[in-house]
Amino acid sequence: MAGLPALELAAAMTWAFQFLFSMLRIGAFLIASPLFGARFIPLPVRIVAAAALTLPALSLYDPPGPDAFRSLALVPAALTEIAIGAIAGLLLTVVFGAATLAGDRIANTAGLGFASQVDPANGLTMPVVSQMFSLFLLAVFVSQDGHLTAIRLVLESYAVLPPGQPADLARGAAHGLEAVGLMFVAGAQLMMPAVTVLLLVNMVVGVVTRSAPQLNIFSVGFPMTILAGVALLWWGAPTMGVALSALAEAALMRLSDGLQGLADG
Repeated sequence: MAGLPALELAAAMTWAFQFLFSMLRIGAFLIASPLFGARFIPLPVRIVAAAALTLPALSLYDPPGPDAFRSLALVPAALTEIAIGAIAGLLLTVVFGAATLAGDRIANTAGLGFASQVDPANGLTMPVVSQMFSLFLLAVFVSQDGHLTAIRLVLESYAVLPPGQPADLARGAAHGLEAVGLMFVAGAQLMMPAVTVLLLVNMVVGVVTRSAPQLNIFSVGFPMTILAGVALLWWGAPTMGVALSALAEAALMRLSDGLQGLADG
């Protein structure tokens, strides 16, 4: 038994700590990102994905030595790794919120706000139109291999900003605020054409009901508004696909700029 090749316990523990330390960033990203962090994805799947993606990350930088794990000096570095991954995932999540915001405004303007159900992605009650927009954006994002690009950017950050080095979290927070601004701007751009047409429809319904009071607004106005909203969603689907494709590219650009801003510190 003494002649059998084996791994010493100390070396095995060191390798395990290095692996877990390296998994903090990619694990936090998978939890906070819009697609990988959805509630309908089981937790064991996310753990296995984080462990599998950590293997190539170990070859991109030199992990801390065994002496670093014997003190509490590595605790701030571990918290920084979690913050980097969470910031990267939240940058995508915030920008993706533009589709949900646009769908919510269109649904309420068209009178479809009452048609709501629990969103399986986040567990909240949302209008069906918002969920359609969110799923449409996710489908466009995946069809363009955006999820692979996002993972590649996070893995490349291990070489640009190796774990254990200080990161400029203030600049990362600034990029997060810029992403919030982009969410509102993109949401307004997505919903403005449909909301403008629906506003004109409501104005026409108001003029008609004012001219002919016998035409009840509840029996004439609401069906017209709902019909116009459904027609706009159907006719505008191709254009909406192009707009959501541009939004997905903008989200990846924000992710790249955010990770680069964290490394510049």
